Amino acid sequence: MNISIPRLSTTSTDFNKQLNSLTSWDESSDLELHQQVLEIISTVREQGDQAVVDYTNRFDQCHFSRCSELELGHDKLKAAWEKLDTDKAQALRTAAERIRTYAEKQKMQSWQYQEENGNILGQKITALDKAGLYVPGGKAAYPSSVLMNAIPAKVAGVGELIMVVPTPKGEVNELVLAAAHVAGVDRVFTIGGAQAIAALAYGTETIPAVDKIVGPGNVYVATAKKLVFGQVGIDMIAGPSEILVICDGKTNPDWIAMDLFSQAEHDENAQAILLSDDLQFLDAVEQSISRLLPEMERADVIKESLSRRGALIHTQSLEEAAEVCNSIAPEHLELSVAEPQALSDKIHNAGAIFLGRYTAEALGDYCAGPNHVLPTSSTARYSSPLGVYDFQKRSSLIFCSPEGANFLGKTASVLARGEGLTAHARSAEYRITDKS
Repeated sequence: MNISIPRLSTTSTDFNKQLNSLTSWDESSDLELHQQVLEIISTVREQGDQAVVDYTNRFDQCHFSRCSELELGHDKLKAAWEKLDTDKAQALRTAAERIRTYAEKQKMQSWQYQEENGNILGQKITALDKAGLYVPGGKAAYPSSVLMNAIPAKVAGVGELIMVVPTPKGEVNELVLAAAHVAGVDRVFTIGGAQAIAALAYGTETIPAVDKIVGPGNVYVATAKKLVFGQVGIDMIAGPSEILVICDGKTNPDWIAMDLFSQAEHDENAQAILLSDDLQFLDAVEQSISRLLPEMERADVIKESLSRRGALIHTQSLEEAAEVCNSIAPEHLELSVAEPQALSDKIHNAGAIFLGRYTAEALGDYCAGPNHVLPTSSTARYSSPLGVYDFQKRSSLIFCSPEGANFLGKTASVLARGEGLTAHARSAEYRITDKS
């Protein structure tokens, strides 16, 4: 299968312009779509259960009469788990255990300290009361997304975790339900789309409102999450999947080609980029791509992705490759080099860093342990992977002894009067016992 992949070189005078053009992702605002989602959200807010039922029947071609029919009980989740063949059950169990072990390391703890005058300052950590998890449904099976989103929430101590998953034409994905059982999801509703996001954000007679919504979805789901943000928290607005590989030319080129395929097969907008200081290796990988592509079930998708948004980039050194990587800030970064730890010290912007030739990005998608919900579209410059901390809140603790209030009150009084806020000043001054 012939395929043309963009080739770039850092020695080109317009390299930065070429790179920016390649990596920029501006999903233009579709005003008609925006209005449709706003209308759905407004209708769900006003009509509650009935709107959810109507939209579900309309968009998913179902025939429900009451919202209570949309909820799946724990017995159905357990039954889905018990019907799994041994291999799938063991894979889910292993992945869940590894994700849970990693998540446990992320838990933030409350702390406090006492000053000499008796003041106590600290931080109190509490979990969210309710969280909502959106999971794509139908033929698409994403049990890994259930585990990656639900387990950190449960480790954090979220009081109630509510999952929504559409079932178009009544098609239920048993593997997703089994994953919900393993992860300890509390309630599951068979709804999807913008109506599911609206129901989680504002609540209906049957579906409880949550404090935060996480999980991937289509453009309607992503738009709805944007529009309800503020009423609830959200994890992130995810763009197309990305992988960037830095290789020193010593890894099997077939391995690297397949690593690029692993993200390109997601959809035509996914991005797969290889950086190397070995020009002949770039040629070898391109040959591997052409040879291996016909074997792939999603060959057409991979070809479109690599042709439109992929690239093979020649750099003058691995250090320069790290600089290019930092400017791209990729979702997934593979350092397929002899000394990956040393090179990783030069990386500042990446969602997840996979160290060494044997660490395929796909392992992180499913079972390595760290979360696979990662920042995309260069947002790794300022944001982080989903984790337990996304389901925990921090509250400041302040206790003043009489002596401490006397000391702090004088400072607060001066600053408050400097800002012209007399009530602030007098509130602090009432506690001052030493007027000198």
